Formats: sequence, C-alpha cells, structure tokens
Amino acid sequence: MEKTIERPDFAAIKAKQQATWASGDYAVVGTTLQIVGETLCEAVDLRAGEAVLDVAAGNGNATLAAARRFADVTSVDYVPALLDKARARAAADHLAVTFRTADAEALPFDDASFDVVLSTFGVMFTPDHDRAAAELMRVLRKGGRIGLANWTPDSFIGQLFAIIGRHVPPPSGLRSPALWGDTAHLATLFPGQRIATRVATFTFRYLSAMHWIDVFRTWYGPMNRAFAALDASDQAALQADILALLDRLDIGGGRGLVIPSSYLEVVITRTAHPIL
Repeated sequence: MEKTIERPDFAAIKAKQQATWASGDYAVVGTTLQIVGETLCEAVDLRAGEAVLDVAAGNGNATLAAARRFADVTSVDYVPALLDKARARAAADHLAVTFRTADAEALPFDDASFDVVLSTFGVMFTPDHDRAAAELMRVLRKGGRIGLANWTPDSFIGQLFAIIGRHVPPPSGLRSPALWGDTAHLATLFPGQRIATRVATFTFRYLSAMHWIDVFRTWYGPMNRAFAALDASDQAALQADILALLDRLDIGGGRGLVIPSSYLEVVITRTAHPIL
C-alpha cells in the first residue's frame, strides 16, 4: 500500500512561528548582522531610485542598507514589534521607508511592483518554501533581482537549529529553513531563473560562550521558546549540547568568543514568468 504523506498544517505552524519570533527581542541579535544587509545591497547592484521590498525584514538591516542607497524602500514583516524597531532605526538615521505588516507567503502588492526584493535570514524561515518563493517572484518585475542571505545547512546556525530540533522536534513534514542555503533547493524553488551564489561568512563575536547563550536564550525567539518548552533537566541537556558546539567552532583563542558562520549570498534575476 502506498504511504500517504500528510501535508503540514501551515496555518497552525505559521501562528506558532509568529509567536516565537515575537518572543524575546530579535533586534538585540539582529542589529549585529547589519553588515550582511550592506553587502547584499552591493551584491544585487542596487541603484538609487529603484523600488525595493525587504521581506521578513525583522529589525530592518537590509531595509536601512537599501534606504542609505537612496532606493524607494518598503519593509514588511509579520511581527509588528520588529517593524517598530526598524521604524525607530530609520527615523534615527533620517531615512524615508514605508513599513507594513505583511506575511511573506501572501504579500499585499500587485504583480511586478518592485525592481529588487531582499531578505536577510528572513524568508528562509517561512514554513511553505514554494509559496514564499512564488510570492517573491510574483511581485518582482521582469529583469528585477532577488537578493537573499540564507544560513547554510552546515553553518554554525544550521548546526544550532539541528541541535534544537533534536531537543524540540519541529512539526512533522516541515522542511528545514537551512535548505534555503542549498543551491540545489533554490533551483527547485526558482526554476528557469538566473541564480548566482557565493558562500559568505558572518562572524559572531561575544564575550564568552555563556555570554552568547545568555543573549540568545533571552532575546532570540527560537532559542527562547525552545528552552521554555523544556523542563530543567532537558534545558540543561540542550545547553550542554550548544556549549559543546560553541566550544568546537570557537576560533577566539581565549580572547572572547569568535565563531564564523557561513551563509549563502544569493542573487536571482527574473528571466521568465512568475511562478504560479
């Protein structure tokens, strides 16, 4: 008898994810990643005056980078509190940005509305990969570019999520976010498009391994919720596994924690019709 594969309940998963990213305060971690937004804007050869959409923008790293290059920027996320952080940052830098609460899998914009669509460590966490990719393509004009920064499966963050998944298993049938950092998977999500990639590195720099854990456990939603889901004994086991990972990857030589994490910098040029 042929086995039936049950389709994940994406609506329920998304509601839980939204609550996860709303917990803690991602901006505390997110602001340290600002350099990724800057380099991504260079990778897509962003031009002043272009219409830019930053999807799953979080606290606005790519948003601010694009606005600094005098683009016409719209920034969206499904967690309003994160957009509030981005809005405050834009105001402090006197940057004109349009902010709007929106779901990456159901973007409230017309077809071919933007010259450039960006996402730094954002859209990769959508539960329905195919639908999210289709939305990015739909709102992009022909000849436009999609710029993505996605953690790779074997990166520090990819390994971290694998550890968390062993202690707090994800919903059945849900594909790993780290697949967005795999070129073969991207080819299935964006068939017929011109895809250019390079492996880049972001380096986490903290006072110590325990300092990193304290910051991420307190402020980074996925870790905050993972620890909250466990009893004291299981929390200790999860922390021990993360500490072992940090110790193995640390290249700081005892002078602070220094951990490189690879990510895939992606530029997709729309050369065909949007995915339907």
